[in-house]
Amino acid sequence: MSQHALLSAGAKAWRSIPCFRSELRLDLTLGCGQTFRWRETGKDHWTGVIGGRVWTLTQTEDTLWYHVYSRQGSPGLVNEQKRKAGLGPQCSGKRLKGMKDMKEEDDVLDLDTVSSEQEEKEEKLLRDYFQLSVKLVDLYKEWSSADQHFNHTGNIFTGVRMLRQDPVECLFSFICSSNNHISRIQGMVERLCNTLGTPLCTLDDTHYHDFPSIQALADSKVEACLRDLGFGYRARFLQQSANLIMSSHGPDWLHNLRSIPYLQAREALRSLPGVGLKVADCVCLMSLDKSEAVPVDTHVWQIAKRDYSCAAGNGQKTLTDKVYNEIGNFFRKLWGPYAGWAHSVLFCADLKKFQNLKEVPIKEEQKGKNKKTSSKKKKIIKKEEEGGE
Repeated sequence: MSQHALLSAGAKAWRSIPCFRSELRLDLTLGCGQTFRWRETGKDHWTGVIGGRVWTLTQTEDTLWYHVYSRQGSPGLVNEQKRKAGLGPQCSGKRLKGMKDMKEEDDVLDLDTVSSEQEEKEEKLLRDYFQLSVKLVDLYKEWSSADQHFNHTGNIFTGVRMLRQDPVECLFSFICSSNNHISRIQGMVERLCNTLGTPLCTLDDTHYHDFPSIQALADSKVEACLRDLGFGYRARFLQQSANLIMSSHGPDWLHNLRSIPYLQAREALRSLPGVGLKVADCVCLMSLDKSEAVPVDTHVWQIAKRDYSCAAGNGQKTLTDKVYNEIGNFFRKLWGPYAGWAHSVLFCADLKKFQNLKEVPIKEEQKGKNKKTSSKKKKIIKKEEEGGE
């Protein structure tokens, strides 16, 4: 059985890109709620899917390491996929329209014999996914000079980088995010992929699947199938949005939104069932190259009020469209064209799971104070001794 790769087992099967932690921190970037398919499969090793392949990533202080797995086909996995696709009475019978044919045997590529052309393609794909051409350290300096609060937070939460995700995966993942928390969204997205996505490989008894195509999601049986899987009202939004895209725009429509202005792309997304301002801005920022998009939820609203004394929505209990846009404009004016990236650093810093990172600077600061206090006491004692003589 294939296992998840570990760099400590030997670097021969790994490739690497020079990249300092200040430019990318995997734990923060992959764990801050902008993507829902990465899992820590070993200490500081993250496994997920990019471009229809399964990857494991890890890093050292100045290097990003990556291992790309061969696509594996096995009858057991195919049968498991068929069984899962048949969950519930509405999902039984024929395979849902739009699902890619599942071969019982697949071409298996040995990583050692992958052509240099394939290696170049994979490196390009990884650089594009993490948008490594954007110099994050320079952006942090710009934001820190314009914003004292960011200067403090950015020194602790370095390397938080925006991903350039596939727009289909990003849109339908965030439709699942409505009234939800990160761990529950992760579970829903995993079930969605396991049920409707093409199998890719199995590692340590974990089955990895590609994200479903829009065609698969648009199938009329999908809503009932996903309701059986616990998606609730989101099942209808997923199927109806996919169906609307296919019937009115075509499968390339989402990717084509990358080439139009931000506000135009956001309004186009809002025409889909289950897509409000926040989901539209998440998709714009995380997959459509709109770096100025600032997704605003109640957490971001609290940050704006608590840390920036932003008066937008004072006295209101609900986040209206007007207040939403005022907060977004406030941060765009403060941080500039990459406001969405800066916002994500503060959002990450506000997550419960990362609060322990704030304790380290506090402890170091306290040590410094204790040293100063101790030094003062010694001086006082010395003076007293000298005076006594």
